[in-house]
Amino acid sequence: MAFKIKIEPDAHIDIQEAIDWYNKQQKGLGKKFHSAILNSIESLIKSPHFEMRYDNVHCLPLNKYPFMIHFTIDEAQKIVVVRAIFHTS
Repeated sequence: MAFKIKIEPDAHIDIQEAIDWYNKQQKGLGKKFHSAILNSIESLIKSPHFEMRYDNVHCLPLNKYPFMIHFTIDEAQKIVVVRAIFHTS
């Protein structure tokens, strides 16, 4: 069974700030970053059991970008809650 995704408001801010930064570096790069986020979220919908880093927080690194998606899993309700998107440096 597929999981539902809930993205916390702070995570939306993280995503938008990264998109804005990448667009300042090169036109269209923010769109590519956003596509990488969406692809990773699709992976979470199918199978969210990636590495647990601390407490109950799991992390999924993005392909081609130095960011990690930090999320928790509610197994009972089949919901993945995206808490933050952090730069890995």
